[in-house]
Amino acid sequence: MNDINVVFHTAALKHVESCEYNPFEAVKTNVIGIQNIIDTALESNVERVIYTSSDKAANPNNTMGATKLLGERLMISANFFKGKKKTIFASVRFGNVMGSRGSVIPLFKKQIRSTKTITITNPEMTRFMMTMTQAIDLVFKCTKLATGGEIFILKMPVLRLKDLAKIIIDEYTPKFNIDPKSIMIKEIGIKNGETMYEELMTEEESMRALETKNMFIIPINIENYTKKLKKYKISFRKVKKYCKYDSRDQKVLNIEDVKRLLKKEKIV
Repeated sequence: MNDINVVFHTAALKHVESCEYNPFEAVKTNVIGIQNIIDTALESNVERVIYTSSDKAANPNNTMGATKLLGERLMISANFFKGKKKTIFASVRFGNVMGSRGSVIPLFKKQIRSTKTITITNPEMTRFMMTMTQAIDLVFKCTKLATGGEIFILKMPVLRLKDLAKIIIDEYTPKFNIDPKSIMIKEIGIKNGETMYEELMTEEESMRALETKNMFIIPINIENYTKKLKKYKISFRKVKKYCKYDSRDQKVLNIEDVKRLLKKEKIV
C-alpha cells in the first residue's frame, strides 16, 4: 500500500454454503483479513479505504453475513481508533452483482451447455440485483462522499429466481442451437445458510439513515453528514422510522424489465 491513495477492498470468502461448512476460514478472510487491511492502510497513510459489504450483513442468518457485518463494524471503528491519521474508512453494501464471478447467471449458462438442466433452490426466492456498471458507479460515488464510518446502500431492483432462469434459457439457448424446450428446471431446495429473501437495511438502521434518490446512507453522525450532502448539492431526506428494506416487501421486476436490464449490460 505504499504510495497508494485509495484502497477498494473487494476480496472475500463470499459463498454462503462454503462459509457454513468452513466458518473459521470465513472469519480469517472476512474479519481478520479486513483488520489487516485497516492496519496496513493506517501504516501507509492511505487516504481512503472503501469496503464492499453484502446485503447479508444487514440481518445475518448465516456465517457469511455475520462475518460481513463484523467487517462493517471494523470499518466503522477504524475511524475512532486511528488517532491523528487522516485515513477515511467507509462501507458499501451490495446486493448480487449480475454476471460477476460466482453469480448464478454464469452457472445457469454452464448448466444449459453441459447438462441441459438448470438447478434452482426455490423458484419463488427473491434477490436484490445490481449490474456491474451500477456497482462500480456506486463505489466511486461513495468514495467521493465518504467522511468516515458511513454505510452506503444502493436502491436495487428485486428479481425472482424463476424469472431469471426463464430469461437465461430463452436468450441463451438459440446461440448454441439448443431447443429451449429441452432445458429442464430442477428445484433442489434451499442450501444450508440460504434465505428466501434478502434484507438491505434493518428497521433499526433506518431510524438513523438518510435517503437520496438512488441510495440510503447510514452515517456515524447525521447532523455532520448532512453538511457534506449540502456541499455537493445532493437532495436528501431522513428515512422515516421502521422502514425495513427487504426483497420480500419491494416490487419485483417483471420479466420484460429484467430482460431489458440484462441486455443493456450485455449479459444475455
